[in-house]
Amino acid sequence: MKPEDKSPPGGDRSRVPLVPLALAFYAVMAAVAVAWRLAADGQGPFLADRGAPVPEGSLLLRDALLGLLVGGGLVALSRLWTQHTSMGRLLAEHLAGILGPLSGAKVVVLALASGLGEEAFFRGALQPRVGLVIASLLFGLAHLVPRRELAPWAGFAALAGVLLGALFDYTGNLLAPTLAHVLVNGLNLRWLSRASELR
Repeated sequence: MKPEDKSPPGGDRSRVPLVPLALAFYAVMAAVAVAWRLAADGQGPFLADRGAPVPEGSLLLRDALLGLLVGGGLVALSRLWTQHTSMGRLLAEHLAGILGPLSGAKVVVLALASGLGEEAFFRGALQPRVGLVIASLLFGLAHLVPRRELAPWAGFAALAGVLLGALFDYTGNLLAPTLAHVLVNGLNLRWLSRASELR
């Protein structure tokens, strides 16, 4: 075996097709959400209520600004938690180690795919059926990884789910929660990716 063929202990992260797998997973999640809402209500998951008018103009701008504001607040909260608590620091270190370095383009693709797929499913399809609290708890459970040091991630996700679900209920559509989710994932993935490069 040539020296350049050797993989580092634990496998070569660069050979794991993270982006294609994530795109396939979130595409299936979004397709399930659309099919579920169409079968249940005769509409897609974009609107909270059947027959609600699609927002236009200033309402779309309001919803976009609300989403960016909540997303920015969640990013700030996650950074404060990481900087001022040992639990937050440990979680960030483990997530950075799992994630590894990512290019800016991969971060954008992953943030868009996860934000769109998860919001379509958890807020657009699930929340109208089970309510804000149950949908948020299930969102947190979906982020539960069977490793003790990663358990706080599920709690943070459940808290974020409450805020994203409240945005969905308040605005009546997925624009605000999706923008918030994409912003959180994009900025935090980039931050964790850079942290992994410094290790």
